Amino acid sequence: MVGKGVLIECLESPQVTAVLVIGRNSCAMKHPKLKEIIHTNFMDFSSIQDQLEGYNACYFCLGVSAVGMSEEKYTKITYDYTLSTAKTLLELNPEITFCYVSGTGTDSTEKGRSMWARVKGKTENDLLKLPFKGVYMFRPGYIQPMKGVRSKVGWYQALYNIFKPLYPGLKKLFPNYITSTVQVGLAMINVTLKGYPTPWLENRHINELAGTSS
Repeated sequence: MVGKGVLIECLESPQVTAVLVIGRNSCAMKHPKLKEIIHTNFMDFSSIQDQLEGYNACYFCLGVSAVGMSEEKYTKITYDYTLSTAKTLLELNPEITFCYVSGTGTDSTEKGRSMWARVKGKTENDLLKLPFKGVYMFRPGYIQPMKGVRSKVGWYQALYNIFKPLYPGLKKLFPNYITSTVQVGLAMINVTLKGYPTPWLENRHINELAGTSS
């Protein structure tokens, strides 16, 4: 859901000239700026490595819910896939900016009781050790899907449908906890162009960077 929202903002932005999507499934979108590679092994990019050069930023939106998942499997998807991608792209594009979708409540100490928060915290910490031009940890709270974007998780989408009419009011009441796919996408583009004083972007930072109330 987040990836689709970010993709839409990149395709609509005049400041983005080309977009490469690497996904396990097709994004089912066509656009003159868009190139897509279907790739299922995020631990090995050797077969497509020659197509990964010349990019200024990576917006890493791959993720999965930790509900009902073992720590080993969650770590492989959340940590191993992320670091494998990051190291590959950094080697090919030394001046690249990396934006990672983490989450509110991520545990930077890596010692808390919440499994997902510890794993996300370790992922963030190890990304920060890599010599990117810029590396930013996006920690959104509630994200409202916009512009026709839908969650693949049925009960998530049901909640989004319920909250959609309430979103404008909730956004005004709780600006530090609520954002949208539009604002996440715009914030990624703007932080790539302008940078930001801190690598940890909580909801208020995301909305500020987006520069829009949508």
